[in-house]
Amino acid sequence: MDVAAEELLRKRDTVVLLDGVQDPGNVGTVVRSAHAFGAGVAISRGSADLYNPKTVRGTMGSIFHTAVAREVEAPAFVEAARSEGFTGAAAVARGGVSPSGISDGKVLFVVGSEGAGLSEEVVSSCDLAVSIPSVAESLNAAVAASILLYEARSRQRPRVLP
Repeated sequence: MDVAAEELLRKRDTVVLLDGVQDPGNVGTVVRSAHAFGAGVAISRGSADLYNPKTVRGTMGSIFHTAVAREVEAPAFVEAARSEGFTGAAAVARGGVSPSGISDGKVLFVVGSEGAGLSEEVVSSCDLAVSIPSVAESLNAAVAASILLYEARSRQRPRVLP
């Protein structure tokens, strides 16, 4: 569901900002994962449109249950989130802290496109860089965002397994 950027930051303690993620399937998958983990999504200008048919299909219905702010300016959104008490965490392929090392509290994960990653401006606007330990050079943007969302959710309450 469409919400204003300010409302998204008030409604959720975990948000993922997609900056330049152009694949509609990836955007849809992130919305679906955000729904699963109780997070919100912000989509920057230059990313795939939330209402692209492939994006909507990728959400598998989560588009109706997930707070999404569209057409945000990435650096300005990071600054707004930080002023609301969020820790800005830029997802980078190498050289960042492990997501399990992020302290409890509000967190904004910023994920860029697979090809270009995040701009230096966006990375420097964040409080820290975060990297998912893996043997591959990089991960698909939707997979990376989903892992980060899972890590944030797992810190919020104990896991209950069937």
